Amino acid sequence: MAEATLVVGLGNPGPSYAENRHNFGFMVADALFARTGGGTWQEKFHGRFVRVAVGGRPVFLLKPMKYMNVSGRSLARAAGFFQIAADRIIVVHDELDLPFGTVRIKIGGGAGGHNGVESCIADLGDPGFVRVRMGIGRPPHGDATDFVLSDFSVDERPAMTEIIAHGADAVENVIGHGAKAAMNSFNKRS
Repeated sequence: MAEATLVVGLGNPGPSYAENRHNFGFMVADALFARTGGGTWQEKFHGRFVRVAVGGRPVFLLKPMKYMNVSGRSLARAAGFFQIAADRIIVVHDELDLPFGTVRIKIGGGAGGHNGVESCIADLGDPGFVRVRMGIGRPPHGDATDFVLSDFSVDERPAMTEIIAHGADAVENVIGHGAKAAMNSFNKRS
């Protein structure tokens, strides 16, 4: 049997955050779940968790249900329970430093100021996981915190379905072809 992959979509729990830019990770996790057509979300590892198959490979989807800045606790519990190494973990998150609609794959590195990624690095104890970075762009003015915790604009919403699908494609590409190959091919797309 193929090694399992843990896919962690970052976001904040609760209906008031559901459409926030900061919840791009949750949105992609939900899209991946919808594509698999199987399983039932369970409350586990301080999050919502489900076992699925992507391209015939075993995948654990996880949406931490603690707030963003402590989401690494959920990731670390799931990874520890299933003994999944950092290189078999994919974290999907919003990214201020990429223009809205841009999706990029990255292997390892720092947190880049993202509290959720910082928590994942700290609690896992290893920065070597794969990131699928969902571009939200920087605010034209004002505070970045207020911006990430605001909903997507009316102008942005029509593109959301396609962008979320693109993020799910990126995750599937990593699972199917490996992170380096996925990064080399996927990151070149416009």
